[in-house]
Amino acid sequence: MNQLVRELEEKYRERYMTFYRHLHAYPELSYHEEKTAAFVYDILKGLPLDEIRPNVGGHGVVALLKGARPGPCIALRADMDALSIQENTGCPFSSQVPGVMHACGHDAHTAILLGAVHVLCEIKEQLAGSLKFIFQPSEEMTPTGGAPGMIRDGALENPHVDAIIGLHVWPTLATGTIGLQAGAVSASSDHLRATIRGVASHGSMPDRGVDAIVAASAVVMALQPIISRNLCPRNTAVITIGTIKGGDRYNIVPDRVDLDGTVRSFDEADHKKLPQWIERAVANTAAAYGCTAEIDYQRGFPATMNHERLVSIGREVIRDVLGEKGVLPDLPVPPTGEDFSFYTLKVPAAFAWLGCRPDGVKPEDMPALHNDRFLPDPACFPWGIQYLASMALKLLESDLKGLKK
Repeated sequence: MNQLVRELEEKYRERYMTFYRHLHAYPELSYHEEKTAAFVYDILKGLPLDEIRPNVGGHGVVALLKGARPGPCIALRADMDALSIQENTGCPFSSQVPGVMHACGHDAHTAILLGAVHVLCEIKEQLAGSLKFIFQPSEEMTPTGGAPGMIRDGALENPHVDAIIGLHVWPTLATGTIGLQAGAVSASSDHLRATIRGVASHGSMPDRGVDAIVAASAVVMALQPIISRNLCPRNTAVITIGTIKGGDRYNIVPDRVDLDGTVRSFDEADHKKLPQWIERAVANTAAAYGCTAEIDYQRGFPATMNHERLVSIGREVIRDVLGEKGVLPDLPVPPTGEDFSFYTLKVPAAFAWLGCRPDGVKPEDMPALHNDRFLPDPACFPWGIQYLASMALKLLESDLKGLKK
């Protein structure tokens, strides 16, 4: 079957690369993926799929492929949205939309999944079970994301999904490798906003006011010991204040400072406790300086959790596709957020990191995700398609009964 998948991927290679170049040239932001979704829908309409649903969770598209025999339902997911970045890659199919770019590889994910759909449709009569293809919008919209809307609109039901798989291109990993490990593979991603209120006064007479800037500065510093003193030393988390805004003139003590930041963690117990630790530190520190604090803490993406059994199966698939050298079982878990995590709360899942760094390029020289020069190595696309298609087939053949998320 692996040889057949390889041959079919080669058969459709030029077609899905054409899809990729089009998607890259015409990116759309989160909540605005109308043309992208229509493009995907039109391609899917030309394939022997049993059902295609547009407008799922907004601009999402869900397609169903039923095999000739009964069996489990496996979902494959790709995200579709782009970022507010002016592209600077210089590639011949650069973004034609000013200020918008596929700088996180979602164009690659969509093209790879479209390629996998073509491959799997060719062997429909050999399938025991069904495959669900989820093209999801708005992954970049933290802290909400697009996955919850897909779930609410039934993407995991009718038929019920027994397991879900996905991948993300990763620029530090070499093309020809795929990272897959059990447990947390991305961090939870929360959004912290705080407003520190004091009393304005002339800059020469700070004693007549209550300095919100001094209090806000102390708040920023008070947040950092939470990581080293409240968390177990074996756990990892990050609290970053990305913006501090306050004051209108150099000689006025301001009465308000706004803080805006992100909170990342991997352990679910920490994820639950961090809001109360942060709210306490902000309120008490502000009060110590005579100020008040208003806190808006938004829980966002949970950590993405890979199922141990699915990871074991996935590593076998990677070995079959790429050989032993292609398997990367133990990677540093990136503190990035990924809304695939919402699916992992519902069904067993496996989310892989697809190496996309060209041969001869050092990891430190490869542009990062969300960089205006990021462009994945197109040589990684065949491996992504072969992995997804082969993994889906392997899961259809596996005993998934009693598998808990």
